[in-house]
Amino acid sequence: MIKENLATVEHNIAEACKRAGRAREEVTLIAVSKTKPVSMLQEVYDTGIHDFGENKVQELCEKIDEMPSDIRWHMIGHLQRNKVKYIVDRVALIHSVDTYRLAEEINIQAKKKNIIVPILVEVNIAGEESKFGTSAEDALLLVEEIAQLENIRIKGLMTIAPYVVDSEENRLYFRKIKQLSVDITNKNIHNVSMEILSMGMTGDYAVAIEEGATMVRVGTGIFGERIYKNS
Repeated sequence: MIKENLATVEHNIAEACKRAGRAREEVTLIAVSKTKPVSMLQEVYDTGIHDFGENKVQELCEKIDEMPSDIRWHMIGHLQRNKVKYIVDRVALIHSVDTYRLAEEINIQAKKKNIIVPILVEVNIAGEESKFGTSAEDALLLVEEIAQLENIRIKGLMTIAPYVVDSEENRLYFRKIKQLSVDITNKNIHNVSMEILSMGMTGDYAVAIEEGATMVRVGTGIFGERIYKNS
């Protein structure tokens, strides 16, 4: 099932890139593996996908220990400040930085380990109360503040668009986030590049790619429906 799902996702990404006049290499597919067993992750890894996204720190750390060392792990879920120390030197990218205080904690832990940590600023582009992320209006100010932190590099923006049945409804939001990244780029802020746009999930990644996504986060489209453990 996973191989067939991946083939479908890969085909859709390639077609979206073609429609947008972009090279397939411009888009990184992140397999969102939250709640999935290591055996399924290994199956995806064996097809050549080495970027995996996790939502929870404990699950992320457990999987890092069990999976091959050349995987690029992405922290894509809401990150609490007291958990930063566990992952700061173990992930390729933190997608979900939405406050200065969180960035400050990442900087503190990065200094302790003498590393530079790449991050994305999470923007709640649709202004949904149920989602984390800074507002589009406050994004530039937050970027400027975080850019002062020595051991952090801002690499772009991340957003989680609304859940919709028709992915076309999210085109407007993806377009807005792309424009925001262009506006920030034009400010030429030290320590800031907008090379990464992490947007688009199982239901809308093709539209996101057409509007400029460089990373898409696909879980259900690869692994099937999520499995939640009973707490």
